[in-house]
Amino acid sequence: MFTGIIEEIGRIAAVDAQAAGRRLTIDAPLVCEGLRIGDSVAVSGPCLTVDALGDGRFQATITPETIERTTLGRRRPGSPVNLERALRFGDRLGGHLVAGHVDAIGEIVNLRPEGDSAWLAVRYPRELAPFIAPKGSISVDGISLTPVEVADDRFTVALVRHTLEATTLGSARVGDAVNLEADLIARYLQRLLGREADQSAPLTVERLLENGYR
Repeated sequence: MFTGIIEEIGRIAAVDAQAAGRRLTIDAPLVCEGLRIGDSVAVSGPCLTVDALGDGRFQATITPETIERTTLGRRRPGSPVNLERALRFGDRLGGHLVAGHVDAIGEIVNLRPEGDSAWLAVRYPRELAPFIAPKGSISVDGISLTPVEVADDRFTVALVRHTLEATTLGSARVGDAVNLEADLIARYLQRLLGREADQSAPLTVERLLENGYR
C-alpha cells in the first residue's frame, strides 16, 4: 500500500529482456536507503518487487501483464520515474490510499502553466468514469491528485509548485501517456451499491443518499 506522495524521481538505468517480461534497473539513491530485497516500490504507479539491490540502484521484473496494462513497457534507459516505498504502519497518510494496481492508461490532453503552478487535463477511458469525482482522489503516475473538474472522458487537476518540482509531471508534455489508478474507496462503494456491472452509472452523492449512506 502507498500514499501517492512521491519520495524521489528515479531514472531507469537499464532495460533487459527476460524469458517472461523485462528486468528494470533503476537509479534511486534516496529510495534505496533502508530498502531490502522483497520490498515493494511504486514505480510511476505500478507496484514492483525489489529482487536485487546495491550501489544506489535496485532491480525489479515487470511481467507481460504489466507491460501491456501500464506505461512501464514503453520506458527506456534514461526515462525518469516517480518512486515511493511502501507505506509503513504509523506513517503519515499525506495523500490517499494507493494500491499500486494500475486501472488504465490515460493521456495528457492539456497542460497550462499558471504562475508557479499549472493546470493538467487527462483523458481517461470511460470505464473509469464511475470512480472519478470532483474533490475526490486519483493516482496519476503514482502521484496522489485531486480532480477539480470532471467530464465524461477527462478530468482536470491543479499542480502546485512542489508537485511540478518533485515529480515527473514537471517535465510532462501534451500527448504523454500516464498510469491511472482509481480511488479504492470509490471502487468499493461502487461494488457495495451492486452496480459494478453497470459502469455507465456514476457514483454520486444522490446515489449514496438513496442507498442509505449518511
